[in-house]
Amino acid sequence: MRYLPLTDHDRKEMMETIGIRTIEELFKDVPDKALLKKPVDLPVGQSEIEVEAHLKHLAGKNLSPSTAPCFLGAGIYRHHIPAAVDYLIQRGEFLTSYTPYQPEVSQGTLQSLFEFQTQVALLTGMEVANASMYDGATACAEATLMAGRVTKRKKFILSGGLHPHYRDVTETMARFLGAETITPDPDINGQEDLLSRVDDETACVVVQNPSFFGNLQDFNALADHCHSQGALLVAVVTEIVSLGAITAPGDMGADIVAAEGQSLGNAMSFGGPTVGLLAARNEYVRQLPGRLSGQTVDADNRRGFALTLSTREQHIRREKATSNICTNSGLCALAFTIHLTMLGEEGFTKLAYLNHANAVVLADQIDSLKHAEVLNTNFFNEFTVRLSKPADGVVNALVEKGILAGIPVSRLYPSLSETENLMLVAVTETNTKQDFNAFIDHLKRALA
Repeated sequence: MRYLPLTDHDRKEMMETIGIRTIEELFKDVPDKALLKKPVDLPVGQSEIEVEAHLKHLAGKNLSPSTAPCFLGAGIYRHHIPAAVDYLIQRGEFLTSYTPYQPEVSQGTLQSLFEFQTQVALLTGMEVANASMYDGATACAEATLMAGRVTKRKKFILSGGLHPHYRDVTETMARFLGAETITPDPDINGQEDLLSRVDDETACVVVQNPSFFGNLQDFNALADHCHSQGALLVAVVTEIVSLGAITAPGDMGADIVAAEGQSLGNAMSFGGPTVGLLAARNEYVRQLPGRLSGQTVDADNRRGFALTLSTREQHIRREKATSNICTNSGLCALAFTIHLTMLGEEGFTKLAYLNHANAVVLADQIDSLKHAEVLNTNFFNEFTVRLSKPADGVVNALVEKGILAGIPVSRLYPSLSETENLMLVAVTETNTKQDFNAFIDHLKRALA
């Protein structure tokens, strides 16, 4: 194999050097239950043209959001992406650029990251933002661990309104650091009591707005109570477009904000890649993971940019690093920045209000149906519907009619019986009156 240049002698020499006899010893820390007992059920080998034809056949089974009425949400949203976004991010200087360690040859990359950070700080109501994270879930986990470092505590309260994937990632990272996570039951109606759970051992409370179930809430009182106990409030935003219409987390007292930026400049793409946003108050900047691009002047007093913070394990002693994140979602962050720049403040606000207005129209139509009920009293562009039948079957029935109707909550909370008939519906500027009519017509038939 031309891609595997090592000889058997090379491998033997390396194995002797590190003190192992078999390759399998390299994987001894992998639990036995996670190892495959037999080869993956795939064809032994096919030609390139055969593989390409087979994959096209498989892809043809998908119902694409670009060709069907789409009401999917739960953390990944379909928005219109201007054609200029893809064109600009594919310019060679952006598409092929690597880590901007040498500022003298990386000014374009550093400036775009600086602009990105500025936009994120303005949107979230924070004072400083980093140069992006992998996605919203890892940003949430990193924000939580950051709060632990700031407060020197290891008790994290994760709201029942937090996206279950975000909860899972945060719990996993916290567990291996010996931290305690308290996770209340899913907060379907936005009425959970978090204040009573906060004490002088709490590092932070993690909330989401709008919540996973679409509820909008005011967290000012919770923020004040957290601060009175020496804890921080971490706010999560999975639909960044909402910040064009609702109060920014920083203006509600949040200390750290983690968000998903996919809605701007980045397609749904079957769930990724996306771009994580992380912002905080300036006093916590030394605990901010990842990279920070800063503005300065050179010897001739000309504007320039450089990495001013890069506290990761490759640069300083591993035990002193704030994160083990080894890169950022630079290209996705650039797409975010270009899209938001093209919109401008006024355009971004109009986009948010259009999303909300469309969602209200469909919610009213659904709520008028005999066998469906919208549970939210307030929402942005996503809401929870209780159906008279299991949501999974209803969604599949509408897929057969060429409509991506929504997401059954039971897929994300499979062990909770009360979620069986619940469906999340998201509406954006891409949905038309014809989409609404088709959705309602087929939903009525599926529930009849």
